[in-house]
Amino acid sequence: MKLAVTGKGGVGKTFLVAILAKLFAEKEREVFAIDADPDANLALTLGFPNPSEITPLIKMKKLIEERTGGKIGTSNPYFKLNPKVDDIPDKYFLSHQGINLAVMGLVRGGGAGCTCPENAFLKALLRHLVVERMEALILDMEAGIEHLGRGTAESVDSLIVVVEPGRSSIETAYKIRDLAKEIGIPKIEIVGNKIRENGDKKFILDNLNGFNFIGFIPYNEKIIEADLKNIPFFEYCPEILEEGRKILAKLE
Repeated sequence: MKLAVTGKGGVGKTFLVAILAKLFAEKEREVFAIDADPDANLALTLGFPNPSEITPLIKMKKLIEERTGGKIGTSNPYFKLNPKVDDIPDKYFLSHQGINLAVMGLVRGGGAGCTCPENAFLKALLRHLVVERMEALILDMEAGIEHLGRGTAESVDSLIVVVEPGRSSIETAYKIRDLAKEIGIPKIEIVGNKIRENGDKKFILDNLNGFNFIGFIPYNEKIIEADLKNIPFFEYCPEILEEGRKILAKLE
């Protein structure tokens, strides 16, 4: 299963990615979790040790130059658009409690082609993970679909847009849907987050008429408490995983 999770900043994308990654690991399925958000806090959310010390792949300049044949930071336009990346997951991803993690770093020009060796390297790696690998894959995207190009997007099983009760979150969902259609993502689904009352759920349903909903996650004060105490939320409030199990059941 290949999943990409996106939405407006702050709606809970990383939170949902962490839930799904944890549930895949519980099922003893090998799972790759990719932090493709510039804020890069998936490692912290999943409880990886020393998350601030993780080097994003895009900053591994020597490796990128070796694989692409291009010199980073120069005007030389010649580099490999399809560098060797099939060994990268086994060599450079970190593993913790059954979850394999990589922080990608920022890529520009989603769907528009590569403009530098770094882009070529990361896009080739993402294409490899989505198209060629058999493990479960969950992408924590920035507020859009910048990392997904044509050809890669077509192989994503579902693009999950996380929304919260709010106009800006709703508007972002519509924009993402339009962009997703342009590059051929076959399935777009909605998860409502931070639901405090029935009115919140109704607001989202009324304003996203025609979208496919796969779940609603209630607001839980204990998630904030877990963050303040530096405890992974699934350890501090494991009941939240029950909502994730319902979402995963629909995806499967």
